[in-house]
Amino acid sequence: MHRRDFLAHSAGIGLGAVFLPHAEALLMNAHQEPFAPSNHVVLEPIRTDGLALISYLLGDKKSGKAVVIDPRRDVDVFVNLAQKHGLTITHALETHIHADFVSGSRELAARTGTAQVHASVEGGAQYGFPVQPLRHGDKIDLGHVVLSVLHTPGHTPEHISFLAVEKTDPDRPFALFTGDFLFVNSVGRPDLLGVEQTSELSQILFRTLQTAFAKLPDAIPIFPAHGAGSPCGSQIGDSDSTLGQERRSNPALQFKEEAAFIEWLLASQPPVPYYWPRMKKINAAGPEVLGGLPDVPAFSPKEFQKLIAANGSKGVQFVDNRHMLAFGGGHVAGALNIGPKADLSIWAGWMLDPERPIALVLAKDSDLPEVLAWFIRVGYTKFAGMLKGGMDAWVGDGLPIAMVPQLSVHDLKAALPSSDKQVVDVRQPVEWDMGHLPGAQYIFLPELEKKLDRLDRKKPVVVYCASGFRSSIAASLLQRHGFTVMNVPGSFKAWTAAGFPVEKPAQPGRGTDTERR
Repeated sequence: MHRRDFLAHSAGIGLGAVFLPHAEALLMNAHQEPFAPSNHVVLEPIRTDGLALISYLLGDKKSGKAVVIDPRRDVDVFVNLAQKHGLTITHALETHIHADFVSGSRELAARTGTAQVHASVEGGAQYGFPVQPLRHGDKIDLGHVVLSVLHTPGHTPEHISFLAVEKTDPDRPFALFTGDFLFVNSVGRPDLLGVEQTSELSQILFRTLQTAFAKLPDAIPIFPAHGAGSPCGSQIGDSDSTLGQERRSNPALQFKEEAAFIEWLLASQPPVPYYWPRMKKINAAGPEVLGGLPDVPAFSPKEFQKLIAANGSKGVQFVDNRHMLAFGGGHVAGALNIGPKADLSIWAGWMLDPERPIALVLAKDSDLPEVLAWFIRVGYTKFAGMLKGGMDAWVGDGLPIAMVPQLSVHDLKAALPSSDKQVVDVRQPVEWDMGHLPGAQYIFLPELEKKLDRLDRKKPVVVYCASGFRSSIAASLLQRHGFTVMNVPGSFKAWTAAGFPVEKPAQPGRGTDTERR
C-alpha cells in the first residue's frame, strides 16, 4: 500500500496528506547533510517571554521579501526587524489555529499593508476572515528562498510545518519550522479540542511522528513555536536542536507502540488553561485589528478610588502589577497582585474575565506599554483606567492601605508543624508531585476561588508556590475574600535552597488531574 493510502486509511481528519507524491523528491535526501543558509538569508527568532512563544522572521535579501511565522499580537518587533534588514514582510504564516495566544497575523497584515495571512485549510479548518489557503505540498516563493508546506496533524487537525530551502541547492533544506507539532524534548499536546477528539488526535500524532519527517536528514535544525515554560506540551526544552537530536533523545520519538505512547503522552500533560478555548475561537474567527495598544486613562487617587468602588461581579477588575514585596508592604484593598513579569499573560488568562474592564496600579506609569502588551497577547483589551502616580500618589493623598505579611522560609520552618496555621501550595500538579512542604495542603491556583470552603477561615493561611509570584496572586485573592493570609517570598525555591526537608507523594497523579493529597 502506498504511504498516502495507508495514512488516509488510518485517520479521518487529514493525516493522509502528510506525504504527497510530488513532495517525495524533496525528501529523498536523507543521506545528504544540510548546510547553513547563505548570507542572502535572514533568519531571526523572536522570543515572547511568559508565553514562551518563538516566532520567526525569515527573509531573502536578494528579493527583499520576508515571512513571519506565528506572530504575536503586538507586531512592532517584526516590523522594526524587517526594516533593520531592509526587508518587506509579504507573508504572515500560521502553523495552526493557536490556543495559547491571540495571533498577530491580521495585525501584521494591517500594519504593513504588504503582508497577506496564509493559514492551513487541511483537516477541514475554516476561518471567519480571508486567508490565503495552505495545503500540503504548497510552496511559498520568496525569490531565493522557498518554503514547502508539510501537513503535520496531531496537535490539531490542520497543523502544518514549513521546510526551508534555497533555490541554488533545493535538495538540502536549512530549516524546519515545526510549530506546535515537534518541540525540543517534547511534542504538542492532543487534548485541546475536547475529550471527544483527544483519543483520535493522539493516534494521529503518533503516526505523524513516525512518518512526517522520516526522509529528512538528521542534521537539519528545527525551529519550534515554543520553548521551556509553555504549557503547549510537557517538559518542553529550550536549547537549539536538530531533527537527529530529537530522534535520539526526545521521549516522544522513542515509542514503537501506539498504546504506550498515548498512555505516556496523556499522563504527562499539565492542566489546560481556562482561556485556551477562547483563544482558539478568536483566532479562527479573526482577531480584532487593534492598530496599536489600547488607550488607558490615568486617574488621580480620589478619582481612582471612585472607579474601583464599582469593583464586583459586574464592575471593574482591579490588578496591582507591582512586585510581591511592594504589594505586601502596602496596596489598595481588593487588588489582585499579578506581578511585573511577562507571566502576567498566562495568569491574566487564568484569573480574569476578558469582558470586564481592568483597572491598574503599576510600579511606574511608564510601565504601561509593556504591561498592556502582556495583556493583549491573550485577548484583554478593555481597561477602565490606571492610578496616576501609583501608590506614592495614593499614600500621599492620605488614602487607606492594606498589607499582606511576608513570611520568610526560615520563620515558616520554625513555626512548623503548626496547629494554628494552614499551609497551602498553589503550584502545578507536577510540581507538587516532585516535592512539597511537609504538612501542606494542595489547591491549584486557578481553582482556589471555587475551593475556598476547603480552608478554615479561623486560621491564618500561609501560601507558597515556586518563587512567590503565584502565591502572591493567591494571597491577594484570599485577602479579598476575608482570610488572614501570609505570602512566602522565594517559596519552594528558597525552602529547598535553605536545605529544609520536603515530602513526595507515594503515587503521583496524572498531570492534568488537579486533585492531590
